Amino acid sequence: MSERHTYRVIVRGTWDGLTEEARERLLAEAGRHGLASMRFTEEGTLTYEPRPLKHFSMRYVVVSDAADGEEMAGAIAEDRAETTLRALGYGWTGLRSTVTDLDTMKINRKAAPRR
Repeated sequence: MSERHTYRVIVRGTWDGLTEEARERLLAEAGRHGLASMRFTEEGTLTYEPRPLKHFSMRYVVVSDAADGEEMAGAIAEDRAETTLRALGYGWTGLRSTVTDLDTMKINRKAAPRR
């Protein structure tokens, strides 16, 4: 059995070709998709600013084989984002991802104060 790693992936993109209905829905739901909603989940969370309604990001947790690496985790997250956006009827362009491997991430802990 191969080793599995957990990745946090941020997929960013630009809204493109939104219908008037999609634009109105995004503006109406903007309060649910602001800074407070930023969470990394398997199904992903969508965040965006309503003014201007231009860019968005989606945050994912991806668990996959360590041998496949960060590139595969990014591809998986981008595929999930495309599926979600398509199902919601939103147009987009320029998806790109930033991947962090939580299993290899170095954690800097604060040293205890000297007395």
